[in-house]
Amino acid sequence: MIKAYKYNLQPTKDQAILLSKHCGCSRFVWNWALNKKTVEYTKSGKSLSRYDLQSELPKMKKMEDYTWLSEVNSLSIQSKLEDLDKAFTSFFKKKSNYPKFKSKKDRQSFRVPQNTKVDFELGKIIIPKFLEGIKFDNHRQFEGKISSSYVTKSPTGKFYISILVEDGIQIPNKSKIVENTTIGIDLGITNFITTSNKEKIDNPRILKNNIRKLRRISKQNSRKKKGSKNKEKSRLKLAKIHEKVANIRKDFQHKLSYKLTHDNQVDTIVMETLSIKNMSKNHKLARHIQDCSWYQFQTFLKYKCDWAGKNFIQIGMFEPSSKLCNKCGHINKELTLQDRNWTCPICNEKHDRDINASINIKKLGLVQPEVKACGLLDKSTRNGRISRKKQETPNSLG
Repeated sequence: MIKAYKYNLQPTKDQAILLSKHCGCSRFVWNWALNKKTVEYTKSGKSLSRYDLQSELPKMKKMEDYTWLSEVNSLSIQSKLEDLDKAFTSFFKKKSNYPKFKSKKDRQSFRVPQNTKVDFELGKIIIPKFLEGIKFDNHRQFEGKISSSYVTKSPTGKFYISILVEDGIQIPNKSKIVENTTIGIDLGITNFITTSNKEKIDNPRILKNNIRKLRRISKQNSRKKKGSKNKEKSRLKLAKIHEKVANIRKDFQHKLSYKLTHDNQVDTIVMETLSIKNMSKNHKLARHIQDCSWYQFQTFLKYKCDWAGKNFIQIGMFEPSSKLCNKCGHINKELTLQDRNWTCPICNEKHDRDINASINIKKLGLVQPEVKACGLLDKSTRNGRISRKKQETPNSLG
């Protein structure tokens, strides 16, 4: 099993400068390579490979204008060429947009493909160009073979390292999908999740609780003179609050996802596929939707289900889970977002909107034909919707 362990680095002043240089050089190589590939394709219609660009790097280091490239680990800047190749492959497969140039304002990072060592006794991490070791916050230890590591610099100036480790432990086999050990989860804004067991977890609304402070400091920051020390102090103050909000949200979602995946009475989790990008176009709810960070929560659930040997299933995004009566299968087309409780006109069943949705999500997940335990839908799914020909009719769900 491959796991990533993230640590907070505590570099000296000189080490922090050299780490920043690694980030800057990696960014420069990405932009230089992207420009070369774009210009060459525009002129000749030919594409430069990663190895064509890599062969030019030793020549650049000998040039007077680019001697500073020799100060950093050569494998780290070469890895950016590999990353750019992957970005173009993803673009040609229509999975992402055309690669963009990176800015100093973007996320600062670099990869260390080889030779990462961790000394837990001394509390130091050794990577190329840092043979004396960098102190780190040793909050947990691991055993296994280190494959690579990834260093990032946060907007607040902190450095973190994520170490990829092969621990040799096999991923447990998935348990059989059974109705009694399956729960459906409906994501929401007022209640972060509602389960088919009628359990509701309140949304902590972390951004909302800090929005007044953020607005005040953001207004102060906008009034500072660009390039001044006060502007940088204000920017750092604002970044620290954003970092605090992100950390609290991540802590809440990690604990909740751990609780769900380590429940002995649950072997299968079913959730709805959400188009968060389209949902965020509603300007009245956009900030609240982004504050929930549902995609991050689903990511946590997916890999923790794999580690725990649980099944994770996602149903199509166009299934009428909220408007569908879980008893008789009637679809209430007149139901609006403001209606949190409603009564079915056919069977007179009273419904809590969120609980009804979670029950329907569970049922729709169970009736999916040949569903795969990893959560990927089969060939009967098109554009996130389950084929009605192979799916049971709504009336049979009750």
